[in-house]
Amino acid sequence: MPDCGPIEHYELEYRKTNGDAALRVAAGACWEKIHDIKEPHVTVSGVKFDSDFIVVRVRARNKTAASEFSDPVTLETRAFNFEFDAATAHAELRVQGDTVTWEPQGVKGHDPRLRAKENKSRSATPSPSKTAGSRAGRDRFAGESYTVLGDQEMTDSCHYWQLCPLADWKSFSAGVAYRTSLGRFDQLGKNSGSWCLHASQWLQTSLSVKHNNRAKALDSPLPQRIGIYCDYNNGDLLFIDLDRLRLLHSFKTKFSQPLVPAFTVWCGGITIKTGLQVPSFVGNFLSSSRSASNLSQ
Repeated sequence: MPDCGPIEHYELEYRKTNGDAALRVAAGACWEKIHDIKEPHVTVSGVKFDSDFIVVRVRARNKTAASEFSDPVTLETRAFNFEFDAATAHAELRVQGDTVTWEPQGVKGHDPRLRAKENKSRSATPSPSKTAGSRAGRDRFAGESYTVLGDQEMTDSCHYWQLCPLADWKSFSAGVAYRTSLGRFDQLGKNSGSWCLHASQWLQTSLSVKHNNRAKALDSPLPQRIGIYCDYNNGDLLFIDLDRLRLLHSFKTKFSQPLVPAFTVWCGGITIKTGLQVPSFVGNFLSSSRSASNLSQ
């Protein structure tokens, strides 16, 4: 920078790219700007990491002039980016982008013949064509399983996403599941292949976690923003109240199959935010969760 006086602030720019070279810019990506940075470090929040890399450059500035931008630095993003898999959604769930809402269609979802079919299917010995390994090809969820899955699998590494209930919500569940473990009528948390947080303000307020048909009530106010962290390799699943920044519950297990995010919505709706980097505060919760009381596998 020319000798035009002391540095008053910095300017940072970043843009997304799908390669490890700055010239391979993701389609439609442009430089996003952050001005008036007073310190030699800054935290960029609210970025959706839906590309493989992000390119960053910075320059110094004062009232008179600005320096040239630094050489761009390309950083790899490891965020988990997924969408709702509309093909799995219950017929009474409407998927629109990052939002899913419950829209009842008469009594279709409450047909007693469906419940009878569910009971029959659970009591009968499964045929080779209906084993767990073939469930991935089943149709959308039905009956009283108002469920929709995420469209991306987790097979290793750490993943993080957020959920917010809409203003008119009454009941929802959120967690992870083995896609192959869920039949059309199965509900989250009621088998050994799904783990979830369940919130309800229908008739009475309740918050609980569920796994393998066991539930544990949580002594906590209903959260309005929930962070979900999954470390596949270490078997950690955390649910975090983001408004109060407190750990709601942690599961400790050993995942043995590919996982997908899983959601249940009854009356109202939820919205999700994905493509997020794992927040730094998760490390503190991982440490504290070692002494927490968890449901057994």
